[in-house]
Amino acid sequence: MKATIFSKFALCCATTLIGVSCLAQSYPTKTVRVIVGWPAGGGADIVGRIVAQKLSDGLNQQFIVDNRPGATGNIGAALAARSPADGYTLLVVGGNHATNIHLYKNLNYDPVKDFEPIAFVTSAPNILVAHPSMPVRTVREIIELARARPGQLLYGSAGNGVTGHLAMELLKSSAKIDMVHVPYKGGSPFLSDLIGGQVLFGFDGVLSSASQIKAGRLRAIATSGARRIPSMPDLPTVAESGLPGFEVALWQGVLAPAGTPREIIERLHAAIVAGMQKPDVQERFAQLAVETMDSTPEQFGIFIRREIDKWGKVIRVSGIRLE
Repeated sequence: MKATIFSKFALCCATTLIGVSCLAQSYPTKTVRVIVGWPAGGGADIVGRIVAQKLSDGLNQQFIVDNRPGATGNIGAALAARSPADGYTLLVVGGNHATNIHLYKNLNYDPVKDFEPIAFVTSAPNILVAHPSMPVRTVREIIELARARPGQLLYGSAGNGVTGHLAMELLKSSAKIDMVHVPYKGGSPFLSDLIGGQVLFGFDGVLSSASQIKAGRLRAIATSGARRIPSMPDLPTVAESGLPGFEVALWQGVLAPAGTPREIIERLHAAIVAGMQKPDVQERFAQLAVETMDSTPEQFGIFIRREIDKWGKVIRVSGIRLE
């Protein structure tokens, strides 16, 4: 009797494993939705569309981007978290996936428990820029000026809680200085006022600030990344300018709803990695000063948890809250 029960159990397990294996091998059999929680044209959307195209090419099925902007990525993330865990809904995330849990009082999803990490796709630095009229050329000189004029220097960002805002808050807490934040409703008005001298400093993306630096309308002070930017080899990092360990990146990755079969996660990961190594993708990202990343799903999950811990400390010190 016991042997019969065991045999039936073993047969059931074997059948289940075969079914999962067949599912992964046949996946995908229909269109896959790739949710991007930001408007079309932004960094997350650009990366999402490149990933979707390469997945379509590599897996011979349509991967369609679905833009669901709002609440710094929360609307799209909540939608993905509630979707079936069958591999037919994916989510492109960036830095706000690690910060929103600290910025919003009532988040209706868990950024770790509700998702399976698939692939860490890209990383790009910001540039600390200053108005050319400011008598500073290094991070150390900015710190010295801020200490001489506490609470008087104005810095701007594209909005409360965005990467540029948090990067400056990290710099403030690391250097123990006090500057006043002026949030804008987007990158364009922030950059316009920085060029006009209404605000004096800020972290901005390489893509939008490079031409202004070249034209002399902004002065590049340092890059927020772990390494220097190949297109600006003389520009030091903030870390090597006197604040060791400082690193802030605009990163993007892909997640799936929690419970998505492991075999599907691995199939998607392999296809994304292969797609990101294509010459046309490498060339496109090089033009944008974006670095493609290579990590396992587990390593990407560890990275997200570390980002959550890191920014939690910064946000608690700064007192930033969003509604």
